[in-house]
Amino acid sequence: MLRAFLGLARQRYLNLKLPAAPGYDCVVLERPALWMEDADLDALVAELRSVAARTEAGADLGYGVFSGDRDRLARTIITLVRRRADNAPVAFNALAMIDLRLGPRPVEVLHLGLVMVDPEERSRGLSWVLYGLTCFLLLVRGGLRPVWVSNVSQVPAVIGMVAESFGQVFPAPQGERNRPGRRSLTHLLLARQIMAGHRHVFGVGPEAVFDETRFVIANAYTGGSDALKKQLDQAAPHRDPAFNAFCASCLDYERGDDLLQIGVADLPTGFAYLAKSVPRRSVAGLTLLATGAALQRLVLPLVSWLDADRDHGILRPYRNRRP
Repeated sequence: MLRAFLGLARQRYLNLKLPAAPGYDCVVLERPALWMEDADLDALVAELRSVAARTEAGADLGYGVFSGDRDRLARTIITLVRRRADNAPVAFNALAMIDLRLGPRPVEVLHLGLVMVDPEERSRGLSWVLYGLTCFLLLVRGGLRPVWVSNVSQVPAVIGMVAESFGQVFPAPQGERNRPGRRSLTHLLLARQIMAGHRHVFGVGPEAVFDETRFVIANAYTGGSDALKKQLDQAAPHRDPAFNAFCASCLDYERGDDLLQIGVADLPTGFAYLAKSVPRRSVAGLTLLATGAALQRLVLPLVSWLDADRDHGILRPYRNRRP
């Protein structure tokens, strides 16, 4: 965990190794194409393809990380889980980083991307790593500033997981504090930009039509994600029937529709992740990791600034600053 703290606090890009569950480790690799050697990057892509080949989608996916394109891998964060006994890859999550704008201000949206797990390795306590760890680490590293997230799916279990895990999520069923079901101007502006210039991130072709009122993408499975198309009875249901009914009412599964969800990861969702999703055996270590990174980024610069006896580079004392 100490090595992970040093990586989170000092490295420009995340390159962390953490215990994921008994018998499993995970690595979090941010923008690997910007710092990995070609041979290592090719080996990483091969590991991702090997996991995909053992899932229902097989090896038929032709977009995102599976393409091996360096430009796309330079905008991706990969969380890869390996079995400790033989170092074999068994699951991964690939998150895309999308550059958008809100008025004059640039904003980076984290697209929740693709999660794949070897069927023989499911129910092994890996979900907290695959469905939230990277967002939590980015939230901490960013000084707890909110991070906008997006998600494209037709699976009720995934739609519900996003609505329950993040704040200000639209679309989602109405009725709960974290599920207002209200579309704001920010939601609309981000969704328009995502659909205008970033369909390739989630494998949606130009033929797909976007409904700005409901955030439904009609005929979504023509741009590389074809193998992921499901019928409603094939899609994993959510434990809350409200999400299952919501997806059934919004989406045409014969045609192949998706929902585009927009939400935010912030301090309340970070605390909720620690309290509800992270196993007790991992809470202490992850909390220590987050606290150490926060101290390194927030407290140490202040201490250095107040030290008037030494020069600290860009944190040099005020009296030594040049006009």
